[in-house]
Formats: sequence, C-alpha cells, structure tokens
Amino acid sequence: MSIRPIPIDRAAGVLLGQACGDALGVPYEMAAPPVGEAVMSGGGLGPYEPGEWSDDTQMTLCVARVAAEGLDLESDEALDRVAEGFEQWLVGGATDVGTQTRNILTRAGKLQGRAHERLRTASRALHARTGLTAGNGALMRTSIVGIATPEDREATARAARAVAELTHTDPLAGDSSVLWSEAIRVAVTEGRLDLLGGLDLVSSEHREAWRTWIKEATGAPAAQFDNNGFTVTALQAAWAAITSTDLGDGSALHVQRGLQAAVRAGWDTDTVAAIAGALLGARYGSSAVPSQWRRMVHGWPGLRAHDLVELSVSTFLGGRRAGTWPSVETMTDPSIPGLGIPHPIDSEIILGTISDLSRLAELRVDAVVSLCALGLQDIPAPGMTSRDHIEFWLNDEDEAETNPHLDFVLDDASSALRQFRAEGKRVLVHCRFGTVRTPAVALRYAVDIGVAPELAERRLREALPQAKGDGRLWRVAAYGA
Repeated sequence: MSIRPIPIDRAAGVLLGQACGDALGVPYEMAAPPVGEAVMSGGGLGPYEPGEWSDDTQMTLCVARVAAEGLDLESDEALDRVAEGFEQWLVGGATDVGTQTRNILTRAGKLQGRAHERLRTASRALHARTGLTAGNGALMRTSIVGIATPEDREATARAARAVAELTHTDPLAGDSSVLWSEAIRVAVTEGRLDLLGGLDLVSSEHREAWRTWIKEATGAPAAQFDNNGFTVTALQAAWAAITSTDLGDGSALHVQRGLQAAVRAGWDTDTVAAIAGALLGARYGSSAVPSQWRRMVHGWPGLRAHDLVELSVSTFLGGRRAGTWPSVETMTDPSIPGLGIPHPIDSEIILGTISDLSRLAELRVDAVVSLCALGLQDIPAPGMTSRDHIEFWLNDEDEAETNPHLDFVLDDASSALRQFRAEGKRVLVHCRFGTVRTPAVALRYAVDIGVAPELAERRLREALPQAKGDGRLWRVAAYGA
C-alpha cells in the first residue's frame, strides 16, 4: 500500500495550490491583466521576488503552523497561537497587509488580555463603529481549516468562523470562510467540487442570498466579479474562475486553466487566485500542480513547496507524527544500494535510487528529480539549491486509482528533465529502488526528445535489466494514456 494515497495527494495540494495561485497573481494585483499567460514574475505590492507568495499565504501559514500540530482550531489555545502568529507576522514578516487586517492587529496590540480575545475585541469594535468588516482577508486564509477535521463538517464550519472572526466580525466574512473551508474538505475527501453543499452551515439569515450569489458565479467569467475586495465578490470570482474552466474531464490541466482565469478576474488578483488555487489543489492534488510553479514558489517564513506539503498533510492526518512521513527527517535507507547509471540516450541524465542522493558529488550532478517520498532533510539534497531539486508525486502501483494524473505527471517530470538539460545541468532522476518510476520517467523523456518508443524501451531494458519493463507506468510512459 502506498504511503501517499489519493486523499493525501489532494490534502497536499491545498497550501501548494494556494501559494502558486498567490504567486501567479502577485504581478497583476491592481494592475493591467497579463498579455498571454500569467507568470510568476514577482513585483506587485511587495515588491515580491519571482515566485514569492504574498500576505494571503503568509497569513494562512500562521494558521497552518498551529493546525499541523494537531490542535483544535476552535480551542482558546489554538486561537491564541494563531492570533500571536498574526501579530508576529505583522512585525516581522508582512510584506503587504490589508487595510482592515492592519487596523485590527494594530489596535489589538494596544489592548490587554489573551491574544485571540484582544483581536476579537478590536474586530468587534471596528465593526460596531463602521459596519465594514466584510473584506476578503478572512476568506483568503481559510483553506487549511478545511482539512483540519476532514471527517467532521460541523467542526470544520465552527473552526472556519472562529478563525475568521479574529479579524473579520461581519457574518458574511465568516459565512464565506465556512463555505470555502467546507468545499475544500469535500474536494479532498470526496474528490468533487461543491460549493452549494455547505449552505446549511451558514446563517439562515443569509442562506438564500448565498445560494443566489453562488449560482450567479457558476460558469460565469471571473472578470465579471472584479470588485473582489469584498468577501462575497472574492468568493464569486474564485468560483467563477474554477467553474468556467471546468471541462468535466477530471484533467489536471484544470488547475492551470482555473488559475489563469482567476488572475484575469482583475483587481485583487493574488487573493482571488490564492482562494481558487486552494480549492483546485484540494480537488486535483499536489500531483496536478506543474513543476515549473513548484520550482519557483516560496515565501515567508522561509518555506518552499515541500514545506507546504508537509504542513498540509500533517494537518490532514491530525498532527505531526514523529518518525513517519511527511514529518520524518529522512526517507533514505542504507540497505538500498545506489544505482548511478547514465541514461542510454542521454549520458548527462543519471538514473538512480534514493541512496544516490548521498552521492551527488561523486556522480557530478547539479540537479535532482525525485520520484518518491522524501524527508524534511532530504530536499534540497546536499549541495543542491531548492530550485534545482524538484519532487514529483508518483506512486509505483499499476492501479489507475493510485496515479490519477499519470500522463500529466510523466509529462511534467520529463519537462523538468528537459528544462534542466537546457540549462546545461547534469541531472539525477531517482525513485526509491530504481525499478519502476525511474525507468518510466526515463522512457518518457527519451520519447519526448524524439526517440521511437520501441527503441527507447529496448535501450532502457538493456541499461536497467532490473527494471520492471511493463505495466501501466511503462506503457503510459511509452505511448501515452
């Protein structure tokens, strides 16, 4: 049995999808929409580095770091830690901050008492004074709540509202967070997109209004909802971006189509794309997030793609479990021999096992493509930069259910190899034992650079006699899905 079944892949996609959407939207926030495809070029209101996420994901990580410890997000202890995280972020990590959020955190800092109570007091005071606390700042950070109690929808709803109300008292802000968190929970546990299904969890006073707002957005152009600083319109814009690009084929490419549409919604592009990315990641999983994005994405507090996966999966599993993936320090095993064999078509690609991660200097490689689960200390491998070590979510079982996006992942891994080679790098591609996943990706790479499938198969079988040169992974690698 794989340690990474499909619900785990989907959970892993929540923060990763959000962060990629965020970084994709950063360059276009309150600016002209992209000409052609949106890219992670940085800039924006930070200004940000290329691939850097903004306050949307930064604040979400304040929640995620608490959720990953297994704390009940409704509890005073957890809410205190989230609130303290927000305050520390404002002082030491915030690159840009929403007006309402800055107001609340600044005022709360002048009050006495427990952190979550100070924030709520400041939020309620602002709402009483202005009636204007329905910005999108609570919705943008709610994603991780959706996988904290995956089997309990009522607990998910209560936690979503509790975290939202730390800074956003307006019931509409809480409602939007409840609806989106529940949609993420359903996407991860059931593999479907459903926003209307959470209506019974919101206040009866606004239930029919929400039904109308959701139906209005379903299938509509996201740009129709460009006044998206308001939580209702932000939710509509994200939902429109997702539903208007859904071809109903279950393709991993929906992630890219949906996020491109989210950026084109305009105005608060990073927030809308972050909101949409979390739900798309929940539905399709981390395996559907393209490597060109995962290679670039990073941000406060010094995290990258692998760290986001660890936080998401730990949250989904009910907290970190010492000595087990994804929180284990290393997945290496000294009993597994290294391989280190040159690809028979391209000798600058080295085919290996997980043990070859400790031989990078000996093998003279300067980039790594990993096809198996890694520990926290395994990536980046010694001597590698984070940009030059990319993971892929690929299981070695032949059942279609274990690799729902197999053709996409093989294509994506091959694309990463071709990109590294175009940069002049010598690349190690490895899985755990070097018998199934490594040969399959090596085969797809050979076919993609123009080698006839039959010839590529023969050459790889000769070079890797221990390889399982048949089965679904092998066939799809050679001939496509």
